[in-house]
Amino acid sequence: MPPTPRPLRKLGFLTIGLFDEADPRRGHEDTLDLITLGEQLGFDSAWLRHRHLQYGISSPLTVLAAAGQRTSRIQLGTAVTPLGWENPLRLAEDLATVDLLSGGRLNPGFSVGPPTHYEHVRGALYPDTGDREDFGQGRAERLLALVRGEDASDFAGTEGIEVYSRRVQPHSPGLADRLWYGAGSLRSARWAGEQGLNLLTSSVVKPEPAAPVPAAPEPAAPVADFAEIQAEQIRAFRAHHPDGERARVSQGLVVIPTDSATPEQRAKYHAYALARTPRTLAPQGPAGLLFAPDLVGSSEELAERLHAHAGYREVDEVAFALPFSFDPEDYVQILTDLATHLGPALGWSPSAPPGADR
Repeated sequence: MPPTPRPLRKLGFLTIGLFDEADPRRGHEDTLDLITLGEQLGFDSAWLRHRHLQYGISSPLTVLAAAGQRTSRIQLGTAVTPLGWENPLRLAEDLATVDLLSGGRLNPGFSVGPPTHYEHVRGALYPDTGDREDFGQGRAERLLALVRGEDASDFAGTEGIEVYSRRVQPHSPGLADRLWYGAGSLRSARWAGEQGLNLLTSSVVKPEPAAPVPAAPEPAAPVADFAEIQAEQIRAFRAHHPDGERARVSQGLVVIPTDSATPEQRAKYHAYALARTPRTLAPQGPAGLLFAPDLVGSSEELAERLHAHAGYREVDEVAFALPFSFDPEDYVQILTDLATHLGPALGWSPSAPPGADR
């Protein structure tokens, strides 16, 4: 019998930060306005994706540094930073700086693996070391050690008027406890648990057999559905985490409430989801990835579907993903409905707006 869904404790949202190449500032300002609105509506967190060499935010930490100066309460996260594009030491410095400036509100999410289209960008990204770069979990372990305050240098002391530290500066206490790993497989979920990280799950999972499957002439058994695979990964993560069932997990499905949407918006949202449905019907690509269907409907309908979702039933935190290509007014409507209709239907209560306790 699946567990009874626990009341939703934390509600967040995730955006790509889409912009027009002819006016990129406007798109970035729209994203900052969205984060500010999220805080006003009582959201617990706002998350940004990375989009390198695309028309979405390529430097989330820079945008979140600006967002930190425009807000005072909402948590600010990356979901996720692909470490293949980053130097762990430099990233650790930037993470600590933004965290301190935001008052300890940064929640860095990251993942490992080669950069997307690496064969096309290697010459610009790693022209001299491209064949020697480690894109596996060793790269993540370097970042973890540096954020936790382990030595980055074997020298500390004073040279003239310059003072040097062994560890990354600035150091932000508590930041290491707010590191999240974006996992889509059992192996990566287990690893994240063993490292004591928080877990970000999304609308993509990689099905894996629990044990090696012997060669046989019979056709392979059908794969389990997305929700069951996601739930299994969450359980594996917690089984390997020092905090066990208390280990934090956030789910990031695409969820679009239509309570206050206009007829034109409803038609757009359903058409968007319908166009993306074929990819959810069978494993995709060489890795056989499974995609979750986008959820569109009234908050009452969405709450019912989420309560029946095996993955959702394992969590009490979410960062629902906003569709990539909608207009600013669509995002305002979706966020407003999430905060005023769907969130409460899932048992969530908004945080007090800034200044409410004054």
